[in-house]
Amino acid sequence: MKLSAPFTTIFLLSLVALFTTPDRVAADGHKGFVKIFDGKSLKGWEETPKGEKKAWSVKDGVIVGEGDKGRGYLVYENHELADFELKVSYRFPGKGNSGINLRAVKDETGRRKFKAYHADIGHVGIGGRVLGAWDFHTPGRREHACFRGDRLIIDKDDKPTVTKIEGAVTAKDINKGGWNQMHVIMKGNNYKFFINGKPSAEFTEHLPDAKRLHKGMIQLQLHDPGMIVQFKDIWLKVLK
Repeated sequence: MKLSAPFTTIFLLSLVALFTTPDRVAADGHKGFVKIFDGKSLKGWEETPKGEKKAWSVKDGVIVGEGDKGRGYLVYENHELADFELKVSYRFPGKGNSGINLRAVKDETGRRKFKAYHADIGHVGIGGRVLGAWDFHTPGRREHACFRGDRLIIDKDDKPTVTKIEGAVTAKDINKGGWNQMHVIMKGNNYKFFINGKPSAEFTEHLPDAKRLHKGMIQLQLHDPGMIVQFKDIWLKVLK
């Protein structure tokens, strides 16, 4: 049976609608997220400190940080982020130490340039104290240990309790030299970190409000000379 032209057009439009519905976006894991890297430029991002060699660039749709050109951060334009989810793909072609500062603010003590909760990443082999750990860049208060596989509870008196996360990501779950996906959830006083869909580290703090970081910047880190780190597919979801 030969279909009429109008019927064929309606059928094709229906197929297009089927594969572009919000449910399709949800299936891809990005419902409610916005892409904050356009894949072409560093629009919406700023390098700090600013160097003549420009340590951060975009090559073939990927943000590239080159340690031989400087040490510092690439900072997202919204400096007032409180509760949010962030999804990022990262890669280390060789050895390297990096991470993402979250709720980052200027450090008034001068010991660091910024205070932040830091989601640590590095090359496979650098160890669980860095790769998949939460790091506390918090001069003026205790900087707790929360390594890969740890769930940390900080009570109101700053006393830590650490338990192990069942089914946590291991080094075998992480692609050496290849792309990996990190996902962090910052919500109130609870902070979760995942790599390749598996929990990596989590902490909850019950400290007085004055000792906690409530909002701030997202900063991609470039840690060491000689290293290269790459980022792509950066998605942000602000939580209400």
